[in-house]
Amino acid sequence: MVLGTAVAAAAGPFLRAAGWKLRIGVTDWNLKLGADPEAVPLAARLGFDGVQISFGRKLTGGKMPVDNPELIDRYLQLSAKHKIPIDGTCVDILHVNCLKNDKLAIDRVRDSIRLTKALHTHVLLLPFFGKCAIGGPDDRDAVGDALRTLAPEAEKAGVILAVENTISAEDNARILDRARSKSVQVYYDVGNSTNAGFDPAKEIRWLGKQRICQIHLKDNPAYLGEGKINFPEVMNAIHDIGFTGYANLETDTHAGSSVEADMKRNLAFIRKLAG
Repeated sequence: MVLGTAVAAAAGPFLRAAGWKLRIGVTDWNLKLGADPEAVPLAARLGFDGVQISFGRKLTGGKMPVDNPELIDRYLQLSAKHKIPIDGTCVDILHVNCLKNDKLAIDRVRDSIRLTKALHTHVLLLPFFGKCAIGGPDDRDAVGDALRTLAPEAEKAGVILAVENTISAEDNARILDRARSKSVQVYYDVGNSTNAGFDPAKEIRWLGKQRICQIHLKDNPAYLGEGKINFPEVMNAIHDIGFTGYANLETDTHAGSSVEADMKRNLAFIRKLAG
């Protein structure tokens, strides 16, 4: 175990004294309600400040599952009723259609920009994992070029294209530089970066709030604070760059436990650190 209660307690008062306001959300897929509006009331009941929704990987009539006006209205109604924002979206079909080499991916992102705007939110997560992971310079250039093509539409819609991957902060900055748009930013995942051999606290400070639009907090398969990531250091780094957007929990549910119990446990840990 990297940190104990003494370390967590020592970090907490520093952040609280600064009057920091970090919003903590949760991903619908870790609520086991991907592309399902019922994730909205569940996130609210668990005490989160927002919920990130996914659009689904299995097409229906050639469209992503959430690409349905009635379903969009349902999301908006539940968000208003339960007083919890939809803090972002995810075009998870990019696990199938890779933005680095599949022309269909461009259309999927265009549809997702439209849906993100319809949901009255601004951050659209673009994942790059598995067969769609970003490798060397050729992949980085291909992704940067695709994002440069999509950026004008994102800018017009008020949507940020947020890249999440396993490459370094420096390589992410190279993609952003090639895209040439403030509407292309980094979705920083502390778990992915740690597993790839990077120091998340150092990278968060290096990237800064100008490049990071949203954050995933996880240390799977461990509970937060009981794995290999030093979360007081990570949270201090987030605080130090002046980030006040959404940090969404992307934490697993343990065998023999429940989504509700594990999410409450991880949320309580992060809230203690963030004050």
